[in-house]
Amino acid sequence: MKKLKMFSSGIVMLVVFASFGVHKIAGPVQTAMTISGVVSDDSGPLPEATVRVKGTGRGTKTNVNGQYTIKASKGETLVFSFLGYKDKSVKISGNPVLNVKLTETVGTVNEVVVKDLHVKREQDALGYPAPKTTAQELSLPSRAPGVNVVAGASTKVMIRGYASMPNVKEVSRQNYQQNQRLDSNTEDYDSFIENPFEAPKNAPLSTFSIDVDNASYTNVRRFINNGQAVPKDAVRVEEMVNFFKYRYPQPKDAHPFSINTEYSASPWNNNHKLLRIGLQGKQLPTADLPASNLVFLIDVSGSMYAENKLPLLVQSLKILVRELRAEDQVAIVVYAGAAGLVLPTTPGNEKQKIVDALQALTAGGSTAGGAGIQLAYQVAQEHFIKNGNNRVILATDGDFNVGANSNSDMEKLIEEKRKSGVFLTCLGYGMGNYKDSKMETLADKGNGNYAYIDNIQEANRFLGKEFKGSMYAIAKDVKIQIEFNPKQVAAYRLIGYENRKLRPEDFTNDKIDAGELGSGHTVTALYEIIPVGVKSEFLESTPALKYSKTEATGTVYNDELATVKFRYKKPDGDKSTEMVEVIGNKAESLSNASQDFKFCAAVAWFGLKLRESKLVANQSSEDIKKLAQSGLTNDADGYKAEFIRLVESDIKFSVR
Repeated sequence: MKKLKMFSSGIVMLVVFASFGVHKIAGPVQTAMTISGVVSDDSGPLPEATVRVKGTGRGTKTNVNGQYTIKASKGETLVFSFLGYKDKSVKISGNPVLNVKLTETVGTVNEVVVKDLHVKREQDALGYPAPKTTAQELSLPSRAPGVNVVAGASTKVMIRGYASMPNVKEVSRQNYQQNQRLDSNTEDYDSFIENPFEAPKNAPLSTFSIDVDNASYTNVRRFINNGQAVPKDAVRVEEMVNFFKYRYPQPKDAHPFSINTEYSASPWNNNHKLLRIGLQGKQLPTADLPASNLVFLIDVSGSMYAENKLPLLVQSLKILVRELRAEDQVAIVVYAGAAGLVLPTTPGNEKQKIVDALQALTAGGSTAGGAGIQLAYQVAQEHFIKNGNNRVILATDGDFNVGANSNSDMEKLIEEKRKSGVFLTCLGYGMGNYKDSKMETLADKGNGNYAYIDNIQEANRFLGKEFKGSMYAIAKDVKIQIEFNPKQVAAYRLIGYENRKLRPEDFTNDKIDAGELGSGHTVTALYEIIPVGVKSEFLESTPALKYSKTEATGTVYNDELATVKFRYKKPDGDKSTEMVEVIGNKAESLSNASQDFKFCAAVAWFGLKLRESKLVANQSSEDIKKLAQSGLTNDADGYKAEFIRLVESDIKFSVR
């Protein structure tokens, strides 16, 4: 059997990452001093070596020349670590210069057996007691970035499709150079043009797929909280609106969701109206939830090294693990230079085994996302639960490659995989090189949903409090088609959903993919309407049509604004069911509209302002704030109050 080199420092890195979840990031103390130096080995500087203050969450990495700078106090201990080298601990004596040489640890073994990882358990946070430590075993056919040790007795680690690994120091140099380039900001967003006003005489039908994603809102929040200008194309208004929950009634019939409409005045254009269409997904009791077959697909490439990426990712998934039951099961696949099965399918009640596998992950290597997706779906299909919740959960910064033509090849790959009956959840992390465009494409094309996790509070919301809505689909391929009455509507436009629009004929075509609705989820869509007889600067004249006559049947629907139709499939179904709702032509004044209507209108208004919409006459932040405040209700968790604080920001939003 071919002998392998054993790198023991993976266990050290495990403890480093685990510490982010145990300790709050400590700020500089009053007696802190600046310590600097070079970390090296016998052959020269070590780039991307880790330097941390023992017992805290403070840490840094060396640059390409092995140099580091860190704040620490006299008497504290610095721990220096690097993949494949022995840790070195040095107590601060008062000297501001500290150069350290690390010694490489190399063993030649056929198998690696790890005993007693000594990982600090987070009983209070995770909600389960610390088990007794047992011997743990794994087999490594080769070195692979991102895979150190895997918890669980007799657990085998399989690395598939792996050929060779470059020199560790060289990989670290490449990673450092890549991460330095992130300072110039290489974030990527798909550009789109906002929906225009359309005349129902020319475009009688408006058809689109629902969208329950809310990644855009948390990403916009991140920019504003960081004092940065919000990129125009990072703003998807429908995702901002759907971040918030509204009080729609539960369905009372056999359908999986209720339909709710409200018609009032537009707050940003005088004399225009605003139509709100809301869906409320049926809330399934936990006892009625199907068994889950989950595969965590985790990006451990070099771009994931930052504190708000892999360390936050690990802590996020631990929140999800807390929700699992004995009948659920989890596997973990990682990808960097290769795709690897780090944790075979494991029962959900073996929580510590799953957590140990998560905490053992480190970042390093390239970004071969295609191989990871292939392997994750393969594992999900091998352990497919009939009538269950089968789902791949992809966690990444989106900076990966799939094939020679990455975006188009990725679309083809994920469209093929959705036929397997396995759903997809995408979790985005990080900044600087974040690839929102790829994450959104994956979610849109793969029977999926998409969230951007900017902090642990957001992870707790999406993966904890809203676990059932995020992870359990009650309806798939949900489509909406609305027909406006030209006797009442001179023009209309859909607010947002630009990348979710469908052709009219797609509505009844069951082969066309659309969005999924989760347990307890709400979906909201807004239409801005120019009523017949209203003068508006945004209303363009339309030519008279010879053959299209709205009174062809002799019937005039004076009391109807529109007819809206919905189609959906059961999560495991192939044939859609249709629902129909007639919307009356009676608008309330904005002052008499519901508080939920006012608040969601304010969120949409703010999103339109961030996009510098040319179709919004009033762009006053003060007016947006007042409208949001008048709708501030049902806010136990404070998300709506937080939105108002974002509007109150003194940042002058600019578009890059």
